[in-house]
Amino acid sequence: MIPRYSRPEMAAIWSPETRYRIWFEIEAHAADKMAELGIIPPGVPAAVWRAREMVFDVARIEEIEATTRHDVIAFLTHLAELVGPEARFVHQGMTSSDVLDTCLAVQLSRAADILIADIDALLAVLKRRAFEHRLTPCIGRSHGIHAESTTFGLKLAQAHAEFARARARLVAARAEIATCAISGPVGTYASIDPRVEAHVAAKLGLAVEPISTQIIPRDRHAAFFAALAVVASSVERLAVEIRHLQRTEVLEAEEYFAPGQKGSSAMPHKRNPVLSENLTGLARMVRAYALPALENVALWHERDISHSSVERMIGPDATVTLDFALARLTGVIDRLVVYPDNMARNLGLLRGLIHSQAVLLALTQKGVSREDAYAMVQRAAMRVWEGGPRDFAAELAADPAVAAVLTPAEIAACMDMTRHLAHVDMIFARVFGE
Repeated sequence: MIPRYSRPEMAAIWSPETRYRIWFEIEAHAADKMAELGIIPPGVPAAVWRAREMVFDVARIEEIEATTRHDVIAFLTHLAELVGPEARFVHQGMTSSDVLDTCLAVQLSRAADILIADIDALLAVLKRRAFEHRLTPCIGRSHGIHAESTTFGLKLAQAHAEFARARARLVAARAEIATCAISGPVGTYASIDPRVEAHVAAKLGLAVEPISTQIIPRDRHAAFFAALAVVASSVERLAVEIRHLQRTEVLEAEEYFAPGQKGSSAMPHKRNPVLSENLTGLARMVRAYALPALENVALWHERDISHSSVERMIGPDATVTLDFALARLTGVIDRLVVYPDNMARNLGLLRGLIHSQAVLLALTQKGVSREDAYAMVQRAAMRVWEGGPRDFAAELAADPAVAAVLTPAEIAACMDMTRHLAHVDMIFARVFGE
């Protein structure tokens, strides 16, 4: 985790203090059930839970681990220092992965909750800005080239629909990752009662892993990090759109430029889309974490620990980075400066060529074959494209083949921009349900 791209609430999930607190709760809840089942003496849980009020000494645990070379044993040794003699009954029949995997499930579930809340905040901003610019005309582009008119509100509505899908993916990913496994070595429950697992799972808000092999199957984790990668790609898609719209030659929208902000150390005039560029970079990192998660699925036999070092990095880094990116994107959209006048200017840059399809359709409606109509419209369009003196409507009217079929009034009707707005409300109703 890099502090520059971390927010406190998400970063706290991955702190050593939080990790050890979750480990303790797993052990304490397990002790509760073991005592109830008569596996350990009835007074043990109370002695264990008293340690809850104490502060786990991270430095002391790390000191012990320097000798044991085993983090869970180091934690249990320190816990024994706090609990006293009853600590010998802690971790009865359990193995390290019971603690580690269940803890990771708790951490990833909590991280997912924050990410889902992040998307909710982004969706609210996208909806507000979409309705604000529902009927603000702008040029639509395909291959980066002017196509036909759309509205800026529709651009934002498309992003809203995409992030609504992202939210659903995160909800599904959270459900898949939120499983508890306390099944002992190789997952046969030979040394621990399955009822202990069920009790701990219920206390931690997790489902019971149907079958584990000492570890929770890593296809669950792969699906989780893959979902994060898809969300990151959606972040980048919107960030790239903003970057293109802020180009000097376009300037239909730009990031808010704060008083006192500087764009360049050399050129005082610069106002750069630095936040959107940053989002592109962060998205690349989140996507990069998906590949090692996929590679973690193939472990040796019932388990190995080749996944462990990977998850110690990608768990915090992927969730912290995506959390920061979603919050940053929300801020960008919230304060995005929109220039309707520049959008109107750009709509006219090709002098009417964006209405070529309307003319094509009008000709076919009058009985001209599609092939002939296409050739007639393209012939006039290329004269305009190549810098001829007339705009598209005038060029069409001057073409004898077109003029023989369409009147000047019918040509003018094809240039009517309002036809592109006819179904905006229908699309908005589909997206927003209103």
